[in-house]
Amino acid sequence: MAYKLDLKNKINPSHIKVWVVTLILSLIYLFAGFKLVSKDLDVFKMEGAYAVKARVTEIGEYEKSEYVAGLDNTYENGTLYFHAEVLSGKEFKGQTVYAAQTFDNYSNMSLDDPVVVGDKVMLYNYGTPQGDADWVFGGFERLDAVIWLGVSFGVLLIVFGRIKGLNTIVSLALTCLSVFMVFVPSVLAGYNIYFMTMLTCIFSIVTTLLITNGATQKSFTTILGCSFGVIVAALLSIGFDKGLRLTGLLDEHSIYLRTLGTGVEVNLRALVFAMIVIGAMGADMDVAMDISSSLNELHTNAPHMKFRDLFRSGITIGQDIMGTMANTLVLAYIGSSLCSILIYITYSSSLYELLNRENIIVDLLNALIGSMAILLTIPLTTLVCCALYTGRGEELLERMSRSKGTAPAARTAKAAPAKAPVKAPVSAPAEPARTPNRAIEFTRPMQSISSNKTSDDRYQYKSLIPDKDPINFYADFEKRPEQKKNEEENGQD
Repeated sequence: MAYKLDLKNKINPSHIKVWVVTLILSLIYLFAGFKLVSKDLDVFKMEGAYAVKARVTEIGEYEKSEYVAGLDNTYENGTLYFHAEVLSGKEFKGQTVYAAQTFDNYSNMSLDDPVVVGDKVMLYNYGTPQGDADWVFGGFERLDAVIWLGVSFGVLLIVFGRIKGLNTIVSLALTCLSVFMVFVPSVLAGYNIYFMTMLTCIFSIVTTLLITNGATQKSFTTILGCSFGVIVAALLSIGFDKGLRLTGLLDEHSIYLRTLGTGVEVNLRALVFAMIVIGAMGADMDVAMDISSSLNELHTNAPHMKFRDLFRSGITIGQDIMGTMANTLVLAYIGSSLCSILIYITYSSSLYELLNRENIIVDLLNALIGSMAILLTIPLTTLVCCALYTGRGEELLERMSRSKGTAPAARTAKAAPAKAPVKAPVSAPAEPARTPNRAIEFTRPMQSISSNKTSDDRYQYKSLIPDKDPINFYADFEKRPEQKKNEEENGQD
């Protein structure tokens, strides 16, 4: 089994060249693009503000104060002081600082558990209003656990996918870098969001498929199918954006983007376009690759399949994929906006009002436009695959014929089975007494299915009278030794 797996993951030298060239060009695009779009952009440069990771070393005192709000409502504020050793940052790393964790049961803003010795926390150098601590608790440190989860995911990819798993990690890293190194800074710097969205999608599609599958027909058909789906999603998004008169003000984050102090006005309607298209790109790539890979494997193992039969198989595969992928998109957007849905259900007077809210409309557009893009990606990808793969079928047949030593001209028709040498006819035995008035003719001995040897000593007879129903039956008789000897001498069966 291990030997077979090694064969399947055998490295193709041509794929190595494509892999290296694609990786080099991708890195050039990422670093050159980041330098271009972020040259006038200040990010992660808030003066006087520090956020560091620290480990709690000592717990201090807990102070609380009570106050009355309303008639009989009593609330409590609390502050827990502790010492912590800073684990990150150049300026404060290694120092022990004095910090405070605040609690307020009026607004329930602090739901974190009280810190204990050994906890890793995030600290901000804002200080407390009373000025008795220079640092405040900003939450527990959670990134390390997620990093280990990501490492485990990468290990599993390599264990199960081997070379494919490694290529998947590389392509995923390049896709994430293209979003956070080029697309996001370009939005903050005021570049055209529509253009940068399409550029990011094209980069992700081409890079992912060339890294994972190389420059093959399967990659080419997937690129075409996925690109078509992305274009469909883009056109639908632009059309419904104008038709529905969207503003892009979906939540408080949209309001904050309008008031950024960078001097750049972010186009919120274009951000809705980016959300829809980038979200649909991943699903389109998945569907296009599923169909392309399935049809490639099907035609490789059955090169005699015609265009029509292969197309029907592709549509059938696409129909099975379509239902599950549509559910995936819908459930993904419902899950991401579940908190907003709960709030709007609470403060909406009717279901119609709830569904008519702009952020709910945008989520519905995400799911519906993504599903329509998937639906239209299926037939186009199938059509391209059938056109390319069936053109390759004759080459496969020619290779197979050469490997078997047959003539290439025989690749379009099945080879006729070799005929057995014609032997001298055997004189028919006497007509059975039970059919005296019907002429019968000896045909040939019954042949075994698995070999050319005679299965038994029974002979087949049939009627020679044309206006009568044919009679097929077997007459059993025993051959005498001298009869067999005469047949062998005369070359008869």
